[in-house]
Formats: sequence, structure tokens, C-alpha cells
Amino acid sequence: MAVALVYRMGYRSTSLLCCRFNSTYVRRMRYLFELKENDNACRQAYNSGSFFLFYNCSPFLRRKEKKFWAPKINAAEIKEILVEFRQDEQRIEESMLVGCSEECAPYFALDLGWLDKASIESKLNGSFADFRKAFFQLEEDVSLISTAHALLRWHENNKYCSKTGQPTMKNLAGNKRVCDSSGINYYAQMSPVVITLVSDGNRCLLIRQATFPKGMYSALAGFCDVGETLEETVRREVAEEVGLEVTSLWYSASQHWPFPHGCLMMACHALVLPQQSEISINKQELEAARWFSHEEVVEALGRQPRPSSEKDDNLSVWVPPKQAIAHQLIQEWVKKHASPLSHT
Repeated sequence: MAVALVYRMGYRSTSLLCCRFNSTYVRRMRYLFELKENDNACRQAYNSGSFFLFYNCSPFLRRKEKKFWAPKINAAEIKEILVEFRQDEQRIEESMLVGCSEECAPYFALDLGWLDKASIESKLNGSFADFRKAFFQLEEDVSLISTAHALLRWHENNKYCSKTGQPTMKNLAGNKRVCDSSGINYYAQMSPVVITLVSDGNRCLLIRQATFPKGMYSALAGFCDVGETLEETVRREVAEEVGLEVTSLWYSASQHWPFPHGCLMMACHALVLPQQSEISINKQELEAARWFSHEEVVEALGRQPRPSSEKDDNLSVWVPPKQAIAHQLIQEWVKKHASPLSHT
């Protein structure tokens, strides 16, 4: 019996080992790690990679009918552009690694802000779009474009060492910057943010900020303070912004959010007592906040975003589109409260 047990354990261990090395995901992660840590490997990868192009952090897009996509430009085309604009081919090494395909074909992002914008758009038959608009128009590669934008912004804002004031240099993959004077490595960072959908059991709370498009309501969100846990941030933000005390909360999911310069959005649901659900709005933070019934939220989910130029001040309420994790939180709440029995 003991022999059989050892045999089975050995078989299981071997199977897991084989699975691990046959895993596409593991292979991709190991490959990306190698490119980040080995400049020579990354330099070779430029020759087989595909590139997303940006101009001052605005992504290059093409359009067919009503659909937009970010084309992947191969290395030969990139070098051709550089030569045509009388630039050294080595400028391709200013690119940032943003991911790879299932077959481990690397993806990079290159900002051509130092070239003539109109000429590039004409040559490549496309245009550089406002990033916020592009984020909500793209149907593919949204995560890659979002990662690229965040990295480009981070490098743009971290060109000097905070200790010595000397210029820092990026490694070839672009996941860090190095100060030769101090030896400090600076790694790209994200700001932690909580986004919380508050409920009193039968209704959910949606809020508006003055910067939102007209008619749009969303879940409550705020940055984590230094020293706070996720739970502490949720409770503080709800208390600060709408004057309610959270009695329980649970985590839903997370999302990289590229606005303004790269955040990690951690989505939660929170519950308050129905008898203590009177809202007190913090006018420094919010323009409006109100409770919505299940029926009202379903109707809001079904409405399309309105153009910012809309003049009607009595717009019907709508919620963030599906690309935003706030949309997922609201969908989850709607599904949970679809049946009257779920309230009991």
C-alpha cells in the first residue's frame, strides 16, 4: 500500500511537471521575463517583433466602417519609416515591451512623437487618436494598448533620478529605468484605487463627478492612502464621499485602468444597513449621488453613452461601458438581485 502511494505521488508530480513546461502561459511568462532581464535577448526580439505606434502617447489606429483597430507594424516597416525620415535605425530600441502572442511573438510600443505626424499618418493610412476615445472604441488588443500607454507615460514622467537629479536610462524592454550615478533601479508603478458599488440590500448607490459625461453615473471610487488595506480604503471612501458606514464588503475583481496615468482598480461590493442609508454628499468630491432600484439600474445598463456635446440637462441616466470594471460591478449586482427571493 505504501509503495502504491509513493508510486501515485511520483506519477502525479511528474504529470504536473510536464504540464507546467507544456503550458503556453508558463512559456510566455518565462519568455517575457527573459526579455525584461536580458538586453541582448530583447534586442534580438526587436527583429521578430510587431509594434504598436504612438504619437505623444496617442495610439495609431485604422478604421473600417465603424470599427477601429490598432495595427501591428513589423520591424522592417518600422526601420523603413526611420530611414525615410532620416533617423537612425537604432531608435527602434526606444520601444517598450508590452506582451507577446500565444506563439511568443513579442509586441512592442514605439512613440514617434519626434517625427512629422501628418506624414506618418499618410504613409501608414491611419491616424493617431485621442487615447481616451481609442480605449472605448477598440474591440481588440485593448489590454496591450492600455499597457503601452501607461508605460510611455511613466517613462515620460520619470526621466531623472529622485536622489541625484541625474538622467535615468531605460533598459531595452522598458520595464525599468536605471540611474548610473546612484545605481538605483526604478520600476514602472501603478496607483492602487478601490471602486465600490454600495448597496442597502434592495438598492444600489451610483454617483456622479463633475468631470463625467452628462447623464453618466458610476460606482464610487478613490485612491488608497499610504498604510491602508483594501478594506480600510473602501470604508473610508464610502464614509468620506457619501456619509455612510459599511457593515460588510467583498472583493469582486481587478482591472488595469490607464487613466490618468495607470491605476490598479480593485472592485468591491459593500453593504450598508437600510435604516442607515441616508446620503450625505461630500460636495468637494461629488456632484451627485442617489439610490437606484433594480429596475432603474437595468434601464441604465441598456442605454448607450451620450455625446459630451449633448445640451439637454435632463438626460436619462446611463452607466460606464463594458470596458470599465464599474460596468461589471453593476452587472453583478443586477444579476444577484434579479429575483425578489434574493433579497430575503
